[in-house]
Parts: sequence; structure tokens; C-alpha cells
Amino acid sequence: MSQSPTRRLTVAQALVRFLSAQYTERDGVRHRLIAGTWGIFGHGNVAGLGQALLEAGEETMPFHQGRNEQSMVHAAVGYARQLNRLSAQAVTTSIGPGATNLVTGAALATVNRLPVLLLPGDYFATRAADPLLQQLEHPTEADVSVNDTLRPVSRWFDRITRPEALIPAALNAMRVLADPADTGAVTLALPQDVQAEAYDWPEEFFADRVWRVRRPAPDPVELAEAVRAIRAARRPLIVAGGGVHHSEAEAALKALVDATGIPVASTQAGKGSLRYDHPGDLGGIGHTGTAVCDDIARGADLIVGVGTRYTDFTTASNTLFQSPDVRFVNLNIAAFDAHKLAARTVVCDARTGLEALTDALAGHRVDGAYEAEYRAGKERWERVVEAAYTAADEHAVPTQTQLLGALDAIVGDEDVVINAAGSLPGDLHKLWRARGPRQYHLEYGYSCMGYEIPAGIGVQQAAPGTAVWSLVGDGTYLMMPTEIVTAVQEGLPVNLILIQNHGYASIGGLSEAVGGERFGTAYRYRTADGTFSGAPLPVDLAANAASLGMDVIRARTVKELREALATARASDRPTCVYVETDPTPTAPPAEAWWDVPVARTASRPAAVEARVTYDREVANQRRHL
Repeated sequence: MSQSPTRRLTVAQALVRFLSAQYTERDGVRHRLIAGTWGIFGHGNVAGLGQALLEAGEETMPFHQGRNEQSMVHAAVGYARQLNRLSAQAVTTSIGPGATNLVTGAALATVNRLPVLLLPGDYFATRAADPLLQQLEHPTEADVSVNDTLRPVSRWFDRITRPEALIPAALNAMRVLADPADTGAVTLALPQDVQAEAYDWPEEFFADRVWRVRRPAPDPVELAEAVRAIRAARRPLIVAGGGVHHSEAEAALKALVDATGIPVASTQAGKGSLRYDHPGDLGGIGHTGTAVCDDIARGADLIVGVGTRYTDFTTASNTLFQSPDVRFVNLNIAAFDAHKLAARTVVCDARTGLEALTDALAGHRVDGAYEAEYRAGKERWERVVEAAYTAADEHAVPTQTQLLGALDAIVGDEDVVINAAGSLPGDLHKLWRARGPRQYHLEYGYSCMGYEIPAGIGVQQAAPGTAVWSLVGDGTYLMMPTEIVTAVQEGLPVNLILIQNHGYASIGGLSEAVGGERFGTAYRYRTADGTFSGAPLPVDLAANAASLGMDVIRARTVKELREALATARASDRPTCVYVETDPTPTAPPAEAWWDVPVARTASRPAAVEARVTYDREVANQRRHL
């Protein structure tokens, strides 16, 4: 009997070849599953994966040079999100600090259900040299390495201690990455000696392999129960989450709303599921939601969640849905999320499920008075948005909401606006007028400071020619400006809007609300009393961005800001628009609560007063059973 042909390669070489032949397919369209690899090399991967990537060449596996391991994961996540999770990127690091720097990015990917393949180096499997540089020695568990920190933040984890173990591990890794119900960060820890070891691999391992991304249809019984619930509801509300975008279900959602008149509220991940000017779009929901949306949510008797996981911001820490009769129907590809809030479940693909609901609800429409009510509320809210966006004096220093108004006037429907942390997510969720399904790119599952700039790089890699706007405050910028160098190196014209407000503005406001008196939130000199209450620090972040290779435009007034944004959008180079904003609040206040516990005992009056408010609000929490 003849033997199957084999190919002799190192483990690293085999892995790169295998990854280059993996594809996803949905709706008959094929995508490369691992479209490129980010890397920073050290002794744990330079002679293994580094050599393998060099030998494979750019056509086989494109390589991207990063400056920070965490930010490489953020770039890969931005890439995967832009492409609806159908294509992903890998990230390779050395052992030790390079590997542990992946943990935050991995958590972000897994929390947001976005695929990324992590390939950290690991210690010698043979223990030939022990302990290594950067090795953690555990006194009772010799097989533990720092890479084990990636276990709880990975959807799948394996350590490849023998060459032949790569085959099942690699296949399982692809299975999870391509599974819309199970995706997230996947980690293959690669001992550095194993990476360089040779093995005779079966040629079948390197054959093109297609992972079909399922669109499971709803169970007929579940669908029928959901339809009965919707037909019986007097005030139904759809909550659109990120699953609508991942499934490319925007048109199906619009068809359902057009047919039934059921209005739509959007989570941070789901905003843009309907265009802002659709009469059924009520904007953001929850703590950072619009007045009309939260008013409708409080009185809703049925919530239809589509592709959402119901974070505390969405539910206002379980204080938002106040109708005593409220019930939930959750349409989600992941049963784990579908069962939340004791809901009737419809476990299926978002687009397939929405199309089935539309067909089954033929002839059904909400009461005209309800439709008129939410439309009138939407019109009132649009006037609030316009007031927040408009500056009476264009020679004045802009407020943050006026900055958003200036940006709103310049972006195209296909532009992508990226943000993750600070006070901007609240303002954007309330006020941004999303015109396309990919325009609003908020990472608010993990709300990770430092995400925006590398994510902008990932988005531009996924959609060349797209205008990308990364919005950051000074606190976020100082966390992770390093990938500016990568944008310059790759010639990616990411537009950075850098807002200087001398500290952690968002947490400062929260601190004040919970009795913390803005302690430790301002970027100021320390004074004689030991507090940070002196003059603002003399940092020049615009000069810093310029030193990293960006073109920088300083805008001091509303008029200069508009001109700067237009210049940045027309540029083919990475460009920073730097602006110091007027701190006067112009954003509408929160329309719903968020549970941040306040000290039960305190001597300072601010905390005592905040606890009184807390006790009043927490009394409205309920468990939906």
C-alpha cells in the first residue's frame, strides 16, 4: 500500500502554510480566513514563526509590523469587525511580556465576539534550558507558563508541545474562529523549540479548506411562539445589537420595521442597523440612550432583542424596562445570549430569523397611536441633537458636541467613526447620525482605552480607500499612540481627532456623581496639600503626534475645526486634527441610570449625598424572571 505524500517543514512553517489555505464562505462568497499576521519578534518566535513568515513571503501570508502587542490585537479586531467576522488576522509575539501584553486585547475580542488568532511563543517543551529568560517558575505546577493568563480570555486554547499535535489544534482553532456562535480570541501557545522542529506533514493538511459560516433558520416552534408574542404586544420594541451587523441583516431589519411599524432601539454595537433618518429608528438605548428611546423602553410590554447580549448600559442596570407586563423575545445565534432575561428564545442567524419573522407577521402592524407617539418623540429628539451640534459663534472654542456636529457635516455615508472610551461613547450613542451600517464603530463591550488608533488601521486594511476617523481624548491617546508609527509606515491615512481636556473627563464626571469629588482624574501639577489641583500639565500632544510622523492641524475655533476636518478627509496621509474643547457641558444628560455602587458609610458630604441618590435609584432594579 502506497503512503500518502508528505512535506517536511518546521512546525512554524507548517502552521503558516496551513493558515494561508483556510477560507470562510457565506452566501456563496469566499473570504480568506487568516488574511495576514501581525508580529513583534523576540527570542520566543524570531527563529520559528519569524523565519516561517519570511520564507513564506507576502503572497502566502502578508506580514504587518506592530509596535505594541495589545494594539496589534486591537488592529486585528478592527479588521474582523469591518468584515463582519468573515476574515481575521493572526498575532504572533515572543514569550514573557510580549505574550502577556496580549491579554487585554484577547479579552476585548472575546467580550465582543470577534475573531483573532493569537500565536504567543512559549517556553521549551523539552525543558532543555530551564529557566529561560522571562520564564515564570511556578513552585508547584511545572507546566504553567505566563501564557496560561490567556486561557480565561480565549474561546479556545491549546499548547503545542509536539509537532503532530498541531494538526488537531489548528483545525479546532479554525472551527472556533469561523463559528458565529462561538468566536472570539483563539490562542495556540507555541513553545519556541517546537516551532523550529521538523516533521513530515501530510499534504492534505495544506489543502484549501472552506469553513462555511452557517445561517441557521429558527426552530418552527420557537418562531411561532415569538410571532404570537409580537402579535399580542401593544408596545413592542426591537433592541438591535451587534449581531445585526455581523449577519449583514440591516436590510432584513428594515423590511420588518417597514412592514410592522415596530420601532428600533440600538445598542452601542448595533447603532446604524437602521439609518438615523428612518422613522422607526429611535437611536441609542439605555444609560447613554436618547430620551425618546428610553421613554418607549420604560413602557414597552415586549422587547425583541436581536443579536444583543444585554449589557448593563443597555438595560440601565436592570432599571429600564419598567412595565410590569414586560416580556422578552431574544433572537440570537448564540443560545447563551438568547436565554438572557428569561426570554422566549429564537436561536438562529439574525438575517434568517428576521426574514422569517417578517413573513410570519404578514398583515400585522402596531397601533397607529403608538407609531405616532414614537415618531413625535423622535422629532423632538432631533431638535435636541441639532441644538447640541450647532455653535452660535463659529469663532468660539468648540464644545465636544459641536465637534461632533462639525464631523457630521463632513463625513460620507461610507466613512467609519471609531471610538471606545471616555465621555465620547455617551455623546456619540445619543447624538451621532449613523448613515451606513459600518459608519458607527464603537468598541463598548470592553471599552478599552487605546483601541481607536490601531482599530483604525485594521479598518483601513479591511476596506482600503475608506475614510476612517479615530476619536480620542488625551487620556486615551497617552495609553497607546504607538501605532501612529505603523499607520505612517504602511501609508494608511487614518484621521485622528485628538481632544485635549487635561485628564480623564468621563471618569471625572462619574467620580463627581458618586461622591468621589473627581479625585485623581485631572492631569495637573501636584500642589502643596498633596492633591493634583495645580495648573494643567504642559504636555503638547499635537507635537507628540507630529514627532511620530503624522501631519498635524491645530484647530482653535469652530470655524478652524471645520476647515481642519475637510483638509484631513482630503489628505492621503495619516492626519491629526488637534483641538482643545470648551468643557462646558452641551450633551443632553443621561436618560437612564447606571449602577456604580456608592460608599455606604462616609464622612465627606459629597459621598453621603451621593449615597442617598444611589439608594433611591437602586430601588428600581428588578430581575426579569
